[in-house]
Amino acid sequence: MLLLRRSGWLIALILTAVVVFVVRVDYMMVDFHVYRTAAERAIDGETLYRPDDGHYQFKYFPAFALVMAPFAALSQEAAEAIWFALSIVLMVLFVRGCVRTLPSPRLTRTQLTWIAVLLVGRFYAREVALGQTNALLGVLLIAALVAVQQRRDAAAGALVGAAIFVKPYAMIFVPWLLVAQGGVAVASCGLVLLAGLAAPAMVYGWSGNLHQLAEWWRTVTATTAPNLLIPENVSIATMWVRWLGPGTPATWLAAATLAAAAALVLLVVLRRRGVDDPAYLEFALLMLLIPLISPQGWDYVLLLATPVVLCLVDRMHAVPGLWRAAGWTAIAVMSFTIFDLLGRTLYTALMAASAVTLAALAQASVLARLRWQRVS
Repeated sequence: MLLLRRSGWLIALILTAVVVFVVRVDYMMVDFHVYRTAAERAIDGETLYRPDDGHYQFKYFPAFALVMAPFAALSQEAAEAIWFALSIVLMVLFVRGCVRTLPSPRLTRTQLTWIAVLLVGRFYAREVALGQTNALLGVLLIAALVAVQQRRDAAAGALVGAAIFVKPYAMIFVPWLLVAQGGVAVASCGLVLLAGLAAPAMVYGWSGNLHQLAEWWRTVTATTAPNLLIPENVSIATMWVRWLGPGTPATWLAAATLAAAAALVLLVVLRRRGVDDPAYLEFALLMLLIPLISPQGWDYVLLLATPVVLCLVDRMHAVPGLWRAAGWTAIAVMSFTIFDLLGRTLYTALMAASAVTLAALAQASVLARLRWQRVS
């Protein structure tokens, strides 16, 4: 009977996924199309980074285009269907990993899973609908966390290196590896990075590969400013531009905020002594910061905040009253600032005020407060 119930839920999930794919996702997986187009170009040895692609320019390292090459060999319909199914699997693995790696939880794994779906689920849905790669990034980072918890430093470094090719902003884990895990982890990460940066030379040659890397940098820097004012951008840079307008004051204040965030991470790491399993909280904090430090940090990238949400909900009782109120408020704002729920007027006002960004920063602060109390 139990098997039948589980099979029924599985069938319901598959049918729901098929309906969503046919009705909505089939014409929405715009980001996956960017990856597949880049893969087609890489196979033919063509330039990956083209300004005439407009908003949908490829902004990843050349190696990622090679990784996506198998999808270029398939028809568009088959490639979309496989990527959609793979995204669902990756999302399940990511949430499962976030739940299972939380040290000494008060809540059950089932409760934590439902909390993740309820409070972060809107970002999961958007991720799958766009055909994005943040679930893959999350799986790699959680796998690195598992390696850290098992004291496999070389594996942890290699997994962080692989994650950087999925999203370059995963580079923020490299200083953490050096401080928290030591030289073996950093060396392993560096070897993976060197191999990944050199691999496209097999297609483009050495000079051609260097040209592609230079074009990657040009594309990332040239597309930053136009994306700052897009409503779904939750980056710290966007927050200051919204409040002050583009210009030097916003740039300097964004830099100061990023420096403060880096100092917060350092404080958290320095307080790890005496904590039984410090890595989860530190990984959670760094994952939360990825969409905030990226000038092109879209709101759905906050699916990476899943470990933060789980950690806070499970341990919120351990912080004083005002901190607890701030934590619950921040989670509510981040989770439920939804157009369909709030309506156009309130949603627009909250996004214009960068309420989601402030909520994420508030969660980072409450997380640091937990560490200050030596909570893992």
